[in-house]
Amino acid sequence: MAFIGLGNMGGPMAANLVKAGVDVWGYDVVPSAMETARANGVQVVEDPLEAVPRADVVLTMLPSGQHVISAYQDSPGLLSAAGPGTIFLDCSTINISEAQQAAELAQAAGFRAADAPVSGGVVGAEAGTLAFMVGASAEVFAEVEPLLDIMGARAIHCGGNGLGQAAKICNNMILGVTQIAVGEAFVLGEKLGLTHQALYDVVSKASGQCWAVTTNCPVPGPVPSSPANRDYQPGFAGALMAKDLNLAANALDEQGVRAQLGRLATAIYTEFAAGEGAGQDFSAIINTIREDSQHQSSGPENSSAPLAKDTT
Repeated sequence: MAFIGLGNMGGPMAANLVKAGVDVWGYDVVPSAMETARANGVQVVEDPLEAVPRADVVLTMLPSGQHVISAYQDSPGLLSAAGPGTIFLDCSTINISEAQQAAELAQAAGFRAADAPVSGGVVGAEAGTLAFMVGASAEVFAEVEPLLDIMGARAIHCGGNGLGQAAKICNNMILGVTQIAVGEAFVLGEKLGLTHQALYDVVSKASGQCWAVTTNCPVPGPVPSSPANRDYQPGFAGALMAKDLNLAANALDEQGVRAQLGRLATAIYTEFAAGEGAGQDFSAIINTIREDSQHQSSGPENSSAPLAKDTT
């Protein structure tokens, strides 16, 4: 198979395919990524068009939808080099409309297509425990599922082209909102005199239980493997959460959904990612909440004003 995009996520994914005995020809614009891939057994090429003709599946893992579309159709693009029956499998996280456009381009050129964005971050990519949310026909899903099973622990068929992206952004909108809520609750607990461990012991077994508590707990101690115990090294970086939430906001606008919490989380993480938060785990949003709270004196007269009515 051809693997285009060997960065922090794509590199380990390609390495796991090689370990499982898959022949992988890979390309990345970053020389250091190419060197790492070569060391991991990937057969690197100097031009992506060298990899595509040898492959029955072309997997792309790129930063944005425009990168994917450009890679497919720029003259000469990936589509121009593929052989009959090739499946174009895009694992990038991009706008739903862009995923559908990419699939339409591949299909118009006589090929098949799937979108399969991932969840699990760099740790999941390295461990081969990613979750894939797949948008494709049932036939194409059945063909790519064995490859996805090598790189991940779960592959869920979500429907037709674009619906893998839809599932990903819906999931991450929930995650962004809940991580903020968990951060706010732990800061409130601090001010009320609760220890982190006591609050964790209650919430992790009560109705507030969620992944943002039991796996990504934003304070050191209760969950030793959480990023809070390693100075908020990601994990899932704040910049990536801001990207995904902005994709969700685009979909909210396109579909006319009145979603106040999703939009507010987007604004909060966009601001967070404009500073040091870009390279920190997204659970470090608790530090922003704590810092902002220190500048606000206690008392209801100083509490935040209600959100303006969403008129979308």
